[in-house]
Amino acid sequence: MDVEHLIRSIPKAELHIHIEGSLEPELMFAIAKRNNVSLRYRSVEDLRRAYDFSDLQSFLDIYYEGAHVLRTERDFHDMTAAYLQRAQADNVTHAEMFFDPQTHTDRGIEFATVIDGIWSAMQDSPISTRLILCFLRHLSAESAMKTLETALPFKDRIVAVGLDSSEVGNPPSKFAAVFARARAEGFRAVAHAGEEGPPAYIREALDLLGVSRIDHGVRCLEDPAIVAELVAKKIPLTVCPLSNVKLRVFPSMKQHNIKELLARGLRVTINSDDPAYFGGYVVDNFLAVHRALGLSERDVRQLAQNSFDARFL
Repeated sequence: MDVEHLIRSIPKAELHIHIEGSLEPELMFAIAKRNNVSLRYRSVEDLRRAYDFSDLQSFLDIYYEGAHVLRTERDFHDMTAAYLQRAQADNVTHAEMFFDPQTHTDRGIEFATVIDGIWSAMQDSPISTRLILCFLRHLSAESAMKTLETALPFKDRIVAVGLDSSEVGNPPSKFAAVFARARAEGFRAVAHAGEEGPPAYIREALDLLGVSRIDHGVRCLEDPAIVAELVAKKIPLTVCPLSNVKLRVFPSMKQHNIKELLARGLRVTINSDDPAYFGGYVVDNFLAVHRALGLSERDVRQLAQNSFDARFL
């Protein structure tokens, strides 16, 4: 079978997608107009030209500005519905979506407004879905704990907690107590680690946060002991190739280590991260890796199988 046809047609699960990062410029401008919110970019084209990032922080600055247009339950519904329709077109049959409530509650939006809008779109979706609440690691552990407590009345809608935002200088250990409380409440745990941060952050996420998956994790190869543990325990890595190149984790796709991760026996999955900002959804990520590094039919099938094996079902 032609590999590119297989990439497009094979069923896939997406496990690393920030729903706010799926907000395409066209929808961002439409919601801004609906809510009478001013953007500092004059057009969709001007905004897309700004998506030239030098590192994670330069992306986050624009990401948080884009999220500022989201004000109502309808806004969160429309954003989520748009992503799920796009995911279905890539034959994603299951999606586990991150959301960042602190991005919204810190500017006065009620937690219920955020989750109700996302949840309503999930109920209308043709694909199966799960929701993961992420804490913003550049904020305090106290803020994360408050967010967790606010989320408890909605715990039947949330399968896991996660950790995202600025990695360097914000180690997983900062949130050990929050994750202990979350696990005690019955949540699974994941965390961004080993993207810009060192392999030691992966170690902390495993030992101190009790995570079931590592989001990104591409720097694990710098520590053979961590690689051995990830392989032995079958801990999945939710890798986002286009994101890694866009944020300069790797200088180009040809330098990406995903083929080596696969060869080492790691449970690697391919995901889109923040597709509106990084230039592609799941199929685009698969195709970018294939065209730069060459994926065999066996590789594609293994990556797809890994995504289903790593689901929280």
